Amino acid sequence: MSLEAESELAEWFEFNQETVAALIEDGSDNSQAHTIEYHFASVDFEALEKAAVDAFKAGFEVGDAEELELDDGGEVFCFDAVVERMLDVSLINEDTKKLFAIAEKHQVEFDGWGTYFIEK
Repeated sequence: MSLEAESELAEWFEFNQETVAALIEDGSDNSQAHTIEYHFASVDFEALEKAAVDAFKAGFEVGDAEELELDDGGEVFCFDAVVERMLDVSLINEDTKKLFAIAEKHQVEFDGWGTYFIEK
């Protein structure tokens, strides 16, 4: 992995820590598994499709690719790799490392993750 990629991965780990802490601080029920949606994007549909296959093989539920129009009029394809996880930074970091490597392999964009707040 290049130094640039290692630096970007470290930034994602920091994002994971901050996001999980914010969710817990805001009161999301961390005793329940959350649906975590990891985001991928690319202008190259074929590369994105290969990344989706690898994410599926890695144990993630993969949604259909969607085409989105960007603010500048360009188009991009995207999909989510979804998994149920506790709000555990180490688990989310493991997922991030796997999925970031898949994105690097296929030269598509790994665009972080999101989840839904769960009331206690």
